[in-house]
Amino acid sequence: MKNEKSYTELMKARKMNKKVAVESYMMNVYVQMIIDESLFHYQKNLLQQKIDYALDVNDATLFHRLSSGYNKFLTDWGV
Repeated sequence: MKNEKSYTELMKARKMNKKVAVESYMMNVYVQMIIDESLFHYQKNLLQQKIDYALDVNDATLFHRLSSGYNKFLTDWGV
């Protein structure tokens, strides 16, 4: 005789699989949020350092180009 599961057991297993799938999806969303946040701060700090350098060397052209890029960067990220 085969080892068949009852309808109740099958439904419990299905619900458990669905719960695991939802938890896995949410974990992926959280990981992506952390990565995005890290990239945002890295790129923002890098642009700020370059702008500071342009100010230090009194390069107005470089400053204006970088500050425009910085403003676009913040707009793109919705800040």
